[in-house]
Amino acid sequence: MKRTSTFEVVPQSDADAELLRRLLDASAALWNEITYERRENYADPDGDVWDISEYRGRYGGVLGASTVQQIERKSREAWRSFFALQKKGEANGKPGYWGNAEDGRDLRTYIRNTSYSVKWGEYSRLEILVGQDLKDEYGLGQRERLRPEVRGDPNWKEYDKQGRLELFYDEHAQMFRAFQPVTIDDSRLAYPLAGETAALDIGANTLVACTTTTGQQYLYEGRDLFERFRATTREIARLQSLLEDGRYSSHRIRSLYRRRTKRRDHAQDALCRDLIERLYDEGVSTVYVGALTDVLETHWSVRANEKTHNFWAFRAFIDRLACTAEEYGMTVEIRSEAWTSQECPQCGSTDRTTRHRDSLTCPCGFDGHADLTASETFLKRQTTAARPMARPVCLKWDDHNWSESSRSVPNEEHTNPQVASVGR
Repeated sequence: MKRTSTFEVVPQSDADAELLRRLLDASAALWNEITYERRENYADPDGDVWDISEYRGRYGGVLGASTVQQIERKSREAWRSFFALQKKGEANGKPGYWGNAEDGRDLRTYIRNTSYSVKWGEYSRLEILVGQDLKDEYGLGQRERLRPEVRGDPNWKEYDKQGRLELFYDEHAQMFRAFQPVTIDDSRLAYPLAGETAALDIGANTLVACTTTTGQQYLYEGRDLFERFRATTREIARLQSLLEDGRYSSHRIRSLYRRRTKRRDHAQDALCRDLIERLYDEGVSTVYVGALTDVLETHWSVRANEKTHNFWAFRAFIDRLACTAEEYGMTVEIRSEAWTSQECPQCGSTDRTTRHRDSLTCPCGFDGHADLTASETFLKRQTTAARPMARPVCLKWDDHNWSESSRSVPNEEHTNPQVASVGR
């Protein structure tokens, strides 16, 4: 099983910080040169994207030959991905640059798995290889490596194999960070405590509404997150309108894009972890997630598309959810959820119900929370083992954790207690 550990990298002196920054800046410069050459070859009818210059002689003294090799390899991977998407008709642009010297580069590098080590303990540290020129300039010995401190509490401090390290400068947080891919033996995975089932209804105002066969319901609110996402998007558009002709981005715009994405991804990662841990405690072994294809074909709008693809990033979320579930021995399956948001759980009608914001009402007398009702209806389509519903747990995001909210779920107070999908 492949996973990724994330941690902070803290240089122990100003000189070490300068050395690390120069290492990342040289990596960005190398990436940009390779990208420029490949884009030129791509535009030339007689050019070959894979035929590039030899860069080790120019950058090896700063980066080390192995790091030059890793950046060249990362570039090849980016172009292979571009051609694969182009073949499917899904490509949205050639691999781009990591900024420029004038507006500021994205400081990043990739270290081969044999060219670094991470040691956790009382004094946790990262040891990385640097080029001989930098060693000489900063007084490092022939066999000495840069040794910054590392901080954090990654899930995978013990692993069977480490992959290529991604080291970058987080401009928003003003700190260096690292992503370390690792391979974990499957014997370390947990096993489900029972054979219960859960069904998820995914949206944007409500990020996830979940119902389990144990009778538990969870609702993760997303309206505030979505509004912040839209506010950042509007600011990006405003700044883009002020750019001079011929310019398409700026240091500020790229920073806002990164901040918007990281804020969303952080909330999604935390949601997956919080939800899966709750479901594990409930004995859930299978999680059903509604496919959005039918929903978008029936209810497509610009706002719905923005929520689903840009803000929510449905496929990325499913991948995160499946990866987290795998750690607990749980499986995630995607099934059609067509009409679950309109179906009355009391009479089964889909054409007489009315959905307004978070509520679903029906002339038969049903009145309940739309998303929680949809998740329960979706669950009943997958299994008949559902039990009476407990009081829903409402969770809100505080930029760090998903915490249970003291307020009740909307419509909970006036739902018919005999038929409600949001029962007490």
